[in-house]
Amino acid sequence: MKRQTFLPDEYRPAEDEPFMNERQLEYFRRKLLAWKQELLEQSAETLEGMKDSARNVPDIADRASEETDRAIELRTRDRQRKLVSKIDAALRRIETGEFGYCEMTGEPISLRRLDARPIATMTLEAQERHERRERVHRDD
Repeated sequence: MKRQTFLPDEYRPAEDEPFMNERQLEYFRRKLLAWKQELLEQSAETLEGMKDSARNVPDIADRASEETDRAIELRTRDRQRKLVSKIDAALRRIETGEFGYCEMTGEPISLRRLDARPIATMTLEAQERHERRERVHRDD
């Protein structure tokens, strides 16, 4: 059984402590779980809203507007679903000890970047190189 790490509410990972120590890992684990819970709750609300709006609207303009709203909600739910899977992958990386390290270079990802985007898998520099390569190949 995993031992519970004490973490005060005001704790923030700092550069002057060992990288990805137990407290940092617990901080990011909690942050990811809270984000996932929030997304799942939003998704449930979206489903309820769609059930409520699934009525036959006789006016063509109203129906078109409602169908556009529904398409936007479905796209949003799809993005949320993909985000939840990225959160799950980050939680797995915490368990395996890979969290916080760039998948391209193996270097630590900055704490500021991880705090802003805890699903990040690359350092900012590696991400920018990756995006530049993608743009070049997309233009071919």
